[in-house]
Amino acid sequence: MAKAKTPAPSSGGKAAKKKKWSKGKVKDKAQHIVNVDKATYDRIVKEVPTFRFISQSILIERLKINGSLARLAIKHLEKEGQIKRIVHHSAQLIYTRATAASD
Repeated sequence: MAKAKTPAPSSGGKAAKKKKWSKGKVKDKAQHIVNVDKATYDRIVKEVPTFRFISQSILIERLKINGSLARLAIKHLEKEGQIKRIVHHSAQLIYTRATAASD
């Protein structure tokens, strides 16, 4: 006589459930200023030359302006002599405040 096949034991517990991957955290889109108004310009001219470390990233974070405005602000301040360049790299420009002693 043929013996009846016993059913394979089903794997129970957590292994039986399919892994559900999290969707990940969604970062909110930043609402940064894209046009310079008088108030923003005044704030750039007043505050930025007092920063010890000035880069495009710092201006974006602190002043809530977009990247192209940050680059323009840095160029303008350097031209005016209010900040001085430390490192000029193709991807990252690093500046510091201009002091009277270094001039």
